[in-house]
Amino acid sequence: MRVLSGIQPSGALHIGNYLGMMRQMIELQAKHELFCFIADLHAMTSLNHGADLRQNTFNAALDFLALGIEPEKSVFWVQSSIPEINELSWYLSNVTPIGLLERCHSYKDKLAKGLPANAGLLNYPVLMAADILSVQADIVPVGKDQKQHLEVTRDIALKFNNEFGATFTVPDALIKAEVAIVPGTDGQKMSKSYGNTIEIFGEEKVIRKQVMNIVTDSTPLEKPKDPDRCNVFKIYALFAAPEQKAEMERKYRAGGYGYGDAKKETFALLWEYFRPYRERRAELAKNLGAVKSILQNGTDKARAEIEKTLKIVRKKTGAFL
Repeated sequence: MRVLSGIQPSGALHIGNYLGMMRQMIELQAKHELFCFIADLHAMTSLNHGADLRQNTFNAALDFLALGIEPEKSVFWVQSSIPEINELSWYLSNVTPIGLLERCHSYKDKLAKGLPANAGLLNYPVLMAADILSVQADIVPVGKDQKQHLEVTRDIALKFNNEFGATFTVPDALIKAEVAIVPGTDGQKMSKSYGNTIEIFGEEKVIRKQVMNIVTDSTPLEKPKDPDRCNVFKIYALFAAPEQKAEMERKYRAGGYGYGDAKKETFALLWEYFRPYRERRAELAKNLGAVKSILQNGTDKARAEIEKTLKIVRKKTGAFL
């Protein structure tokens, strides 16, 4: 089974990225044919400073490799290194109704938050469809917020297949219910665009501050608290062992346990959880040439697969190539 997903380097990667997509991809590479990429073209909808995007892209590659993506078991590359993706996106655009794109929750949400309604923002789901369909992916691990975009990909694939004959595999989403939406420090979905994230590989003082800024209610220290309604506990529970989770829940319900104490325990848990990955990342950062070589090899492997798809699409659409 072929699995594909990508991640945007629009800022420092955070624990929501890790739980929602990265950890799943790393686990899946053991049993499936894994295609994984850094979606730098997608990130341009929210980041238009070239030097920042380039650095973020390389940082994201370091993050993924440190967390466990294995080049020998997977195909790992940077989206913009394969221009054929943009070519396929154009072919798909010509079977995609504008109304389908205008109904996307992500598009409407970003407009509501004041982002300009440019063509890149509107056509984001078409480029995402090109990423997925270009390698004929069977499964796409996504967070709950990306489920609609995957449904758009399925719609585009079916429409193209109906018009030009069987061409694309129609992919299915893989969404883990327990991490479908990771809460941010303000209680909303964790997102770089909301500024409510907890970084994976940030400096200790930065991550500590992010955790200590998690929004809580005003229940006094001595009073019992409801863990199911607390952002701190929700984040803690995503990384804690069952016995750790049960112990913190007991403290909440007993009273005499403050949110500040819960935040300190949450920071300690996260800092220790990612310790071996930080050490691995530091080693990788000492040999950037090897990292670039890994990405180039991944590009070559991905491009070979994508060219197979493009040859079929060009022939069916009448492209004079």
